[in-house]
Amino acid sequence: MQQLLLNLETVAVPTLDTFVPGQNTEVLYLLHQIAEGQSRDRFIYIWGDSAVGKTHLLKAMSQLCPAKFLTSLSPIEEFTYDPRKTLYLIDDCDKLSSEKQIAAFSLFNQVRENRTACMITAGSDSPLALTLRDDLKSRLCWGLVYQIKGLTDEEKIAALTEQARQRGFTLSQGVLPYLITHYQRDMHSLSMILDALDRYSLQTKRTITLPLLHDLLHKKQEPTL
Repeated sequence: MQQLLLNLETVAVPTLDTFVPGQNTEVLYLLHQIAEGQSRDRFIYIWGDSAVGKTHLLKAMSQLCPAKFLTSLSPIEEFTYDPRKTLYLIDDCDKLSSEKQIAAFSLFNQVRENRTACMITAGSDSPLALTLRDDLKSRLCWGLVYQIKGLTDEEKIAALTEQARQRGFTLSQGVLPYLITHYQRDMHSLSMILDALDRYSLQTKRTITLPLLHDLLHKKQEPTL
């Protein structure tokens, strides 16, 4: 059981294929095009609420190209141009310090000068609504801007049901509605608990029912010794 719960905490590598698009099919298609070198768009800014998948998309892109992935926590020395990189990713732009905003502005200009590089940035709100330097906000508006919209509960249930079908198991009625209202609501966490639930079902030789889910979640909350 301890190993099962440890596996539950393991962070899987995000990919574009594991991102459930919902209403975000256009931006997902564009990111595939950029990864394949088929897009002329070089600057993209994505924004939206927490846990809608912005970081998932940026980390997925970092696996597909020679990329530099930056966040508000990255050392300021990392906000520099590297000719070996073709893709620059900055997550949580809204949390950048004053010094890192200046560094990000400079990086934007360097990427623009190099016509083979692209930049994808992400933040919590539309560019002009962010509390950032005006010159950096103008850079965030340089290219395409997309709002990443979260999945509805119905879309989450449909996606998780399809994941279960592909894995070859079924879920008793009530399991998914309970899960999406009593657990972390982002699809990455929901997919991870679904995977753990499948393994727990096999380990305990019990069908996947609401009591089994309660049991797993209860054990996950138990303190480790």
